[in-house]
Amino acid sequence: MGMEAERTANEERENVLSRIALRFTAITERWLPDAFGFVLVGTFVVLALGLLTGAPVTGTPDDPEATTGYGLVDAWGKGFWSLIQFTLQMAMIIIGGYAVAVSRPVAWLISRLARVPRTPRAAVAFTAAVSMASSYLNWAFSLIFTAILAKEISRLVRGVDYRAIGAMAFLGLGTVWAQGLSGSAALQVASEGASPEAVQNVIAEGRGSGLIPLTETIFLWQGMAATAAVFIVAVALAWFLTPSPARTKTAEDLGIRLRPLLEEQSSGSGKDSEADRPRRPGDWLEHSPAFAVLIFLLGTWYLFRYFASAAGNPLNALDLNTINLILILLALILHWRPVRLIAAVKEGVTAASGVLIQFPFYGGIFGMIAFTGLSSTIAGWLAGISNAFFYPALVAIYSCVLGIFVPSGGSKWVIEAPYVIDAANQLEVHQGWMVVVYDLGEASANLLQPFWMLPTLAILGLKARDIMGYTFAMFLVCFPVVLVMVTLFAQTLSFP
Repeated sequence: MGMEAERTANEERENVLSRIALRFTAITERWLPDAFGFVLVGTFVVLALGLLTGAPVTGTPDDPEATTGYGLVDAWGKGFWSLIQFTLQMAMIIIGGYAVAVSRPVAWLISRLARVPRTPRAAVAFTAAVSMASSYLNWAFSLIFTAILAKEISRLVRGVDYRAIGAMAFLGLGTVWAQGLSGSAALQVASEGASPEAVQNVIAEGRGSGLIPLTETIFLWQGMAATAAVFIVAVALAWFLTPSPARTKTAEDLGIRLRPLLEEQSSGSGKDSEADRPRRPGDWLEHSPAFAVLIFLLGTWYLFRYFASAAGNPLNALDLNTINLILILLALILHWRPVRLIAAVKEGVTAASGVLIQFPFYGGIFGMIAFTGLSSTIAGWLAGISNAFFYPALVAIYSCVLGIFVPSGGSKWVIEAPYVIDAANQLEVHQGWMVVVYDLGEASANLLQPFWMLPTLAILGLKARDIMGYTFAMFLVCFPVVLVMVTLFAQTLSFP
């Protein structure tokens, strides 16, 4: 009777937000397809939208180098492999981030952090905070690091809802990552080599220079204040979204077996087993740290020269290739022996498998939006109903909607930047602030579609439908906060 009374009391105390999250989770578990199904459906949603706007079904321009004038079918084919370089970069950033996160020193750090929260509710909120803080530094590392942390916390803290903590492990990618040090749009407009000429030209029309420094985007006090506000709201919301014990589903309930992190890491890439020890002179190279140290020093020397030669702020030199090199060098030195790194990479490939198969299909969606002129059509609708006051909120909404179908911060910015900045010039809205608006709107889309959840889900052993009820509930609160802040803070900034 005592246990039954306690369960009833817990159910009564369960808050409205938690019930909403559970309701959405039940819906997504029943009705949502897995991530690959999502992109297949999205392909035909965009195709139907193109037909409704009058885009031709087939057709190619006379100039083979043209980026507009294609029919929907031909645009899909042209776009299918358009993100192939980006696909490899994303796969490598996931594999590199995974290799760093499962190294013995980082595993030791995770095991210590996992002991901080003592209750299920604190565990979910703590994971949300770590996810956002780490994604502000580097989104790729955050995806892997926080997923492994969530697993270890779930093992140590009894009664943690594995779906809720899994959703919070991904939270950084749905809130603050684009406003951080690895935010694609801000890095692009701050670097001449990364920003396309068409984007630089439209920026120059408003300010005389084709570049917008980081001090006028992510390092604006208004931008940092907006990011901090989203952080605080999201952590508080994570606390209230945690379901009561009676409604909790632990990893064990979901059929997922959790092993101690250091034990799992030691049996995998972290420690050589007897069978893996060198048995012949030729094996020495794989087991000796000598060349790992030498390669690390060589790479560090190059990076020092690379950043020192960057014009202006060294942060402007950051790009995906540089981040990947840093991750690989860190993984090499943290694993110490090459054989351990190779084992970690083999494990990391599994986490990147969803990216490898799905990115080409997202490239096809990108093609139908970009190469048919559909993006300009949509932008024209938005600009026609906007003014200087409402324009930031409208762009945030548009970026969020487009982000559901083209989940790539860097590539999507190239699509949006010319007309977003052009309209900002016409309405005399601060150009750098529109980059911040884009960042916050684009990140919010990740709470509604499962693409960037793939690495996190692979590590946790979950499906997208297991966590999307929680991410959707988070979106319902955080996105309105974003809209209010981008509108009000815009009034404190002057053009350009």
